[in-house]
Amino acid sequence: MSSNQLFDEKSPYLQQHADNPVHWYPWGEEAFEAAKDRDKPIFLSIGYATCHWCHVMAHESFEDEEVANLMNEAFINIKVDREERPDIDNTYMTVCQMMTGSGGWPLTIFMTPEKQPFYAGTYIPKRGRQGRPGMVDLIPWIRDLWKNERDKVYRSAREIKDAFQKSNVQTPGRGPSQETLNKAFHQFKQQFDRQHGGFGQSPKFPSPHNLMFLLRYWKQSGDQQALVMVEQTLEAMRRGGVYDHIGYGFHRYATDAQWLLPHFEKMLYDQALLMMAYTEGWQATGNGLFKQTADEIATYISRDLLDENGAFYSAEDADSEGEEGKFYVWSTNEIRDLLPTADAELFIEVYNLEDQGNFKEEASGQKTGKNIPHLQKSIEDLAAERDMTVEELNKKLNSIRKKLFQEREMRVRPFLDDKILTDWNGLAIAALAKAGTIFQEQEYIERAERAFGFISANLQKEDGTLLHRYREGEAAIDGNADDYAFLTWGLLELYEATFETEYLQEALRLNEIFIEHFWDRENGGFYFTSHQSEELLGRKKEAYDGAIPSGNSVAMQNLLRLGRITGNTGWEEKAEQIGQLFSEQLEKAPTGFGQMLQGVGFGLGPSYEIVIAGRKDTPETRQLRDEIFSHFIPCKVVILNEPGDETIRDLAPYTRDQPMVEGKSAVYVCRNYSCERPVTEPEKLAQQLS
Repeated sequence: MSSNQLFDEKSPYLQQHADNPVHWYPWGEEAFEAAKDRDKPIFLSIGYATCHWCHVMAHESFEDEEVANLMNEAFINIKVDREERPDIDNTYMTVCQMMTGSGGWPLTIFMTPEKQPFYAGTYIPKRGRQGRPGMVDLIPWIRDLWKNERDKVYRSAREIKDAFQKSNVQTPGRGPSQETLNKAFHQFKQQFDRQHGGFGQSPKFPSPHNLMFLLRYWKQSGDQQALVMVEQTLEAMRRGGVYDHIGYGFHRYATDAQWLLPHFEKMLYDQALLMMAYTEGWQATGNGLFKQTADEIATYISRDLLDENGAFYSAEDADSEGEEGKFYVWSTNEIRDLLPTADAELFIEVYNLEDQGNFKEEASGQKTGKNIPHLQKSIEDLAAERDMTVEELNKKLNSIRKKLFQEREMRVRPFLDDKILTDWNGLAIAALAKAGTIFQEQEYIERAERAFGFISANLQKEDGTLLHRYREGEAAIDGNADDYAFLTWGLLELYEATFETEYLQEALRLNEIFIEHFWDRENGGFYFTSHQSEELLGRKKEAYDGAIPSGNSVAMQNLLRLGRITGNTGWEEKAEQIGQLFSEQLEKAPTGFGQMLQGVGFGLGPSYEIVIAGRKDTPETRQLRDEIFSHFIPCKVVILNEPGDETIRDLAPYTRDQPMVEGKSAVYVCRNYSCERPVTEPEKLAQQLS
C-alpha cells in the first residue's frame, strides 16, 4: 500500500498525522514486513498530541510535499504515540540519550526492518541550520548509507543494541541507607534556587515527587531547610506564569528560572502529582494558599479533563490557532476593554501586565505585546499595599477572574487529547482520594471512586490483567508497569479514604498479577513490560523519576504499605530488593530518584501502623480518623477494624487482637512492630501522634 494508514487509529496524535502526504504506518507487523519486502530502512517518529515541537516538525516536514516525497521514497515511515506505547518510547529514548547525550520529543529514529536503531535525533528542521542537518540533507545521506554501506549500518546497529542491553544490567548492591537520604538532601540544597524557588536554573520542572521527598526528610530529620525549600518552591510555582491564574491547573514546565514563561501544555499527570504535593504541603505547614491550589487543580481537572463516564482525559495542547500559548495570554488593551477602569488597573498591577508585554518570546527574544498573568508578591502583601483585607482583595480578584475566564472561553480552545490512560488515571485517583481524606472533601473521594469504577469496567480483562488505553469505546494495548503500580497506589489511597475493604482486596490482587507478569525472579525489580509483551531491544527496568515517577519507585512504596497492612513480610522483602537493585544508581545521582527516596525513607522508618477499631460511620470513629489525617505522618498505614468485618481480619490477622475498648471506638498506634495502649479520645490520640 502506498498511502497514509493512520485514518483508523484511535490515538489523537496519530489522527493529527492522518492527512500528511507521508505514507505513515502505525507500529505493527505490516510495517516491518513492508520494510523487509521493499528492502528499506524505517523512519520512526515518536511524539504526543499536545507536544509543541512535534507540531513544529509536522508543519515543516511531514505536511511538506518535498520532504514527504523524500521520506516515502527512502523509508517505511512509522508514527508512534509515546503515551499509548511508552514501552517503545522508553526503549528508543534510551538509545537516543546513549547516542546523542540528550533526548526529547519529537523523537526521530532510523532503524533496520528488525527494529534495530542506527541513527537517532529529536526535532530535525526541514533545512539544516546552526550546524544541525535538516531533513532534506539527512534523508539522501541515510538512503545512500543504506544502499552502499549496509554492513556499516548493521555493525552500528549491533553495537547500539549491545550497549542498550549492557545499560539494562544492574548489579544488586547493599541497598540504600540513611546516608543516601542525607546525600540527596545535601544535593537538593546545593541545587536550590534561593531567589526563585525550585532547583537549578532553567528550564524548571515542578517535579512534585522531589518536594514530597523533602517533606518526608524534614519530618524524619527535623532539618528546617528541607521544609523551607518545599514551601518556597510551592509558593513560587503557584505565583508564577507556570500556573494558570484564570482557569487553574499547571502548565508543563517553565522555560526560565523565574517560573514565568511556560510550555503551555497541561498534562493530567502533572495535575495529579502537584495536587498531592500541595495537599501534603498544607498538611505540613497549614499554609492556606496550598489548600487553595490543590482545590483549584481539582476544579480544573473536573471541569476540563473529566469524561462523562468518570475517568480523566490525558492532556490539553500548548497551541491554539497554530500558536503556542495564544489561548492563555492577554494584552493590556484587552483587559481595559473588558473591565471597568478600576478593575482593569487593579488586575494589570496585581498580575504584572505591561503594555509592551511581560515576557520575551522564546524563539525570537522579542516582547510581543502579550502578557502572562503572574504574581510577584503574596496576596497578603498586595492587600496591605492597598489598605484592603486579604478577603476583600481575594473577593475582588475572583470576580475579575470569573469575567476574564468567561471571555477566554470564547477563544479557540487548545486541542484536547481525550484518550484515557490507566496509569495517569491511577495518579488522579490517588491525588483525589488523598486530598479528599485530608481536606474532608467527600466529593473528591467520590470522583476518585468513579474514575476507578471506569477503569475497572473498561480497562480490565477477564483474567484481571490491565489494558493501557481507552478511546471512543475501544480499550487496547496491554498494561505496563506504570499501569499496575499507579493504579495500586490509587487503590491504597481509596482504601484509606473510604475503608471499603474491596479496594484493599483489589490492590492486593493487582499486586499479585504485577509480580507474576513483571517481576524479575533472578535479580528483583519490575520490568516495564510483561513477560508476554513484544520483544524490542530487551526488557527494561525503569527506576529514574522524571516528569512521572517510575513504576519501580511507586511499587516500592506500594509493597511496603501492603506489607505493613497485611503483616506479609514477603512484600517488604521485595521492596528491599528494589532498593538493592538500584542502589548504585541512587548513590550516583540521588536527586534523580525523588520517588524512590520516599520508599527508602519509609523502609528505614520510623513508620507507623495505625488501627482504628470501631464502626465506620459513627461520629466517634470519624473524629478519631480526622485527628489522624490532620497530622503530617507520611510513613504510615491506617486500617479500620470494624466489628463483624471478617475480611479485614483475614487480610490483616493481627487486627483480631485490637478490638473496640468497652464498646467505644479506639485507636492503636503501632511503631516498629510494637503497639501503644489504645486511646479513645482525639486529644490523647493527638499526643501519641505528635
